[in-house]
This record gives sequence, structure tokens and C-alpha cells, in this order.
Amino acid sequence: MSPPAPPRGRGSRLNPDNRFTEWQRSACDDGWADAAAPAGESNIGPTTTLILDQARSVIVRNQSPDVPFTQSINPYRGCEHGCSYCFARPGHAYLGLSPGLDFETKIVWKPDAPEILRRELAAPGYRCSPIALGISTDGWQPVERRLGLSRGLLEVLAETRHPVSIVTKSALIERDVDLLADMARDGLVQVMFSITTLDPPLARKLEPRAASPARRLAAMETLHRAGVPVGVLFAPLIPALNDHELERVLTSAREAGADTAGFVLLRLPHELKALFEDWLHSHFPDRANHVLSLLRQLRGGRLNDSRFGHRMRGQGVYAELYRQRMQKICSQLQLNSNRRPLNTEAFRPPTRGPQLNLF
Repeated sequence: MSPPAPPRGRGSRLNPDNRFTEWQRSACDDGWADAAAPAGESNIGPTTTLILDQARSVIVRNQSPDVPFTQSINPYRGCEHGCSYCFARPGHAYLGLSPGLDFETKIVWKPDAPEILRRELAAPGYRCSPIALGISTDGWQPVERRLGLSRGLLEVLAETRHPVSIVTKSALIERDVDLLADMARDGLVQVMFSITTLDPPLARKLEPRAASPARRLAAMETLHRAGVPVGVLFAPLIPALNDHELERVLTSAREAGADTAGFVLLRLPHELKALFEDWLHSHFPDRANHVLSLLRQLRGGRLNDSRFGHRMRGQGVYAELYRQRMQKICSQLQLNSNRRPLNTEAFRPPTRGPQLNLF
């Protein structure tokens, strides 16, 4: 029995058990697969459910040599964008949830995150270092429009003049241009837009609830005109699917104001291998095996390589070709030619309580 088509507006048609469960479910044909849907029923996907996260801290620290930051904050776990390729999907297994549809429809959030952040920044031992905001799942995903959690965190960072880097594929970030422009004047912010393709039909399949590529470019231009440093991430690069668009995407981003650029090869950790393989066979059955074959060539015969120094770029002839193409187009467009580190000197810790008035 083949899986059903993906629900409208969702990226995955599967919802497999996570790798930590003590039991696993298996599909069986109960005779209803070919039955007509009840009158008036449409293929509208499941609604989003919010789950409270009672975290005592929000700043996560890492020592990975593959990423340019040591601190990050993820206001949400799970993402409504539904990107078929999202490397964060397997993280839902730690919550006892599925990396499939659960990842897109069961969003964990920290309503008191701004207050917790304020407390952590006020700690006597805190040392200022740039924070990456929304690095695993998008801090400006659709649910942010009504919750405003990422804006609340940004307000604390702006108040304390704390440097922050942002990666998003949402045009909603235009809402916060007032805070971003204010921080940019002190060299406190960098916004990278993830743009995977300029082809709307492909984008709709890859990233069903993310802003359209044209809308992301428009948001990039809006921030650039407000004085906010912007860049583009061609992430992920997927061989035989979107790799031919590398130069075109970077050129369009440059025209919209980007002055930095990077790319990341598709990563398929844990359950994501099966999820993405199913997505490929569902949407591109004619080239699915070719894409997977090229990925194995880039990953030393496997679909994923988690080693530091390899997981972002791959290895072999194709990896070297991508590196050379990236280097050439960045040189032609003068991208990455004037990178400046974020300013940590302006940081002022928040007060830990109301000050006494002696006069």
C-alpha cells in the first residue's frame, strides 16, 4: 500500500515513529485505501498544535568547527515551513515525536524565552559572543506572526546591544526592520536569507509554507535599504535538483543587496534519509535514483556523513566542482570581500532588578 499524497501545505506525507520508541508501527491495508472521501472533505493538512517548553535556559552553546558561532537560541522546535530537506527534523525524536508530519504540525515553543534570555545575559559570569537566532528551525516561521516570540528575543538583544546573526526563509522578518536597523547602526546584526531555488514550482514542493523565492528577495532588499547587512545561503545544494541554480540565485541575491554568500550540501541525518528519499520518489520519480547516487558519491558511498569538515561540503570530484563554482561566482559578484565581525564591545548587561533611587 503506497503512502497517501502529502496534505496540502505540508512537506512530508509520512509520519514515522522516532528512533527512540520501544515499539514501531507498520502500515496495513484495511480495505479503505480506495474508498472515496466523504462529501465535502478536502485534502487540507492537519492544523498546528503548540506545545509548551518549560526550559530553564535558552542559550545553547556548541564547539563545532563547521559553524561560525558558539551560541544560539531556537525559540521554536519544529517548523511549519515543512521543508522536505530540513536537517532539524530528527530532533523531534528527542521529544517523543515523529520527524515527519509531527515536525511540521507540533511546534514546541518557550513563551518566557525573552525573560530567561534577560536573566542569562545579566549573569555575572556571562561573556558576550554573537548569538545565532533561529539557526535550527526558522524563528520567523508562520506561527511567529501571532506569537511574536522571536521579536521578543530581538527586543532584549537590541536593548542590551548584543550582537546577533539570523538565518531565515521568511518575509515576516520585514516586521522587525525597526529593531534590525537600529542594531545595524552599531554593527550588531547580520541577516542571511536561505534561498534554495528561484523556480516557484520547485520551491512549493521543497518548502511548501515558506515565502516564495521572489518574496524572500524582496524582503532582503527591504532590509538592505534600511541599512541592515544581508546575505544569501544556497542551502541545501541538492545535486541534479537545484545545483544548476547556484550562480543564478547568488546573482539575484546580489542585486537585492546581499554582500555575503555561502552554500551547504544536503545533509540527511537519521530519519531524514528515509523521509527525503520518499519525498524524492513522490515528486521526482524520474530522477530520484540519480540524485541519491550523486549524494552517495559526495558522501563516500553513504547518504550522510556526519564528520566535522565533511558534513557541510562533501568530498570528491563533485564537491570540488561545487567549491570552484562558488569561489568563481563570489569573486565575480564581489561577495564575501568585505566581511566584518559583529561588534561585541557595545554590550551592556541588563539590570537584574529595579535600581534604588537615593534622591
